[in-house]
Amino acid sequence: MARRHGSGGVRRRSDGRWEGQLRLADGSRKFIYARNRRELITRLQEERWRLASGMPVRARRLTLADYPTQWLEVMRSRLRATTFAGYELCLGRAVRRLGSVPIARLTAQLIQACYAGLLADGLSPRTVFHTHAVLQRALAQARRWGLTSSIPTELVSVPRLPYREMRALSKAQLEVLFETSLETRWYPLWVLLGTTGLRIGEALGLKWSDVDLLAGRLQVQRALQRQRGRGLVFVEPKSVTSRRCVKLPRLAIAVLRLQRLRVDGELVFPNRHGEPMEPGTVSDALKVALDRAGLPRIRVHDLRHTTATVLLEAGVHPKLVQYLLGHSTVALTLNTYSHITPGLSREAVRTMDRVFG
Repeated sequence: MARRHGSGGVRRRSDGRWEGQLRLADGSRKFIYARNRRELITRLQEERWRLASGMPVRARRLTLADYPTQWLEVMRSRLRATTFAGYELCLGRAVRRLGSVPIARLTAQLIQACYAGLLADGLSPRTVFHTHAVLQRALAQARRWGLTSSIPTELVSVPRLPYREMRALSKAQLEVLFETSLETRWYPLWVLLGTTGLRIGEALGLKWSDVDLLAGRLQVQRALQRQRGRGLVFVEPKSVTSRRCVKLPRLAIAVLRLQRLRVDGELVFPNRHGEPMEPGTVSDALKVALDRAGLPRIRVHDLRHTTATVLLEAGVHPKLVQYLLGHSTVALTLNTYSHITPGLSREAVRTMDRVFG
């Protein structure tokens, strides 16, 4: 009877080491050595798995320092530039501590110690959480490629993310921001962000060719983004659903007509020189505007949250809010604004009472 591929024997050598043999597909043999029988059996099992999966022998020596370069090169075309840079940063943290370890030898204990070290260095739990998420995705791909037999990150305890309370202005506070900014150059931008839910990059990437004031709508075709080593660049919208048509409320139409008279060039919101505006400039301007109005400080992105909160509290269907914001699913919308659902539930009960009153 023919011996199966990967089978072999085990024996103790005269020098005290243990030796195992594997019969390869071409009829040759591969010798495995270990200090004791238990270690040898483990290594033989690993080698049999590698042979069965077709993994090249050199892959067993592929370290965590070498692997991310290969994986990131594959991911480069699938990720936005800022996301790619974030992946590089996250993997770099793991590589600095575990770079010399072959990925086939990574264990949950080693990774857990890495995370503990990152926390001890002063990194936040959120940063370690993101590092874990990227490392797990990379190791999952390594297993699909046959470079490792497991995903040890699945067995690691990850720091809990601290609860981040959603920050948004109320309808009344948003109106105060509009009123106190009326005579400034920022008024049209605050109105557009606060009433349409556009991301700041989408608003700064807006061109007049995207805006139809007669029909009262605009098309989100691109976003303005600062990228490392490239400066300000126009990029594709964040996702397929981010490329959308946004209907404009009357107030937004009015301010955009005013903006059309104020600025020249193709950009709706350029800087004073007619060039793309730095997102950081907008953040600084919002801080000044909020302080002047006596309102709590929020981020520019929180004006987007304000839009969603005002609409959901007014009873607008979450599916419509999802489309307006460009979320990929309505579940994402509901999870993001879960703090509003108690109020929505009370309104649902009142509606049911009226139906069966």
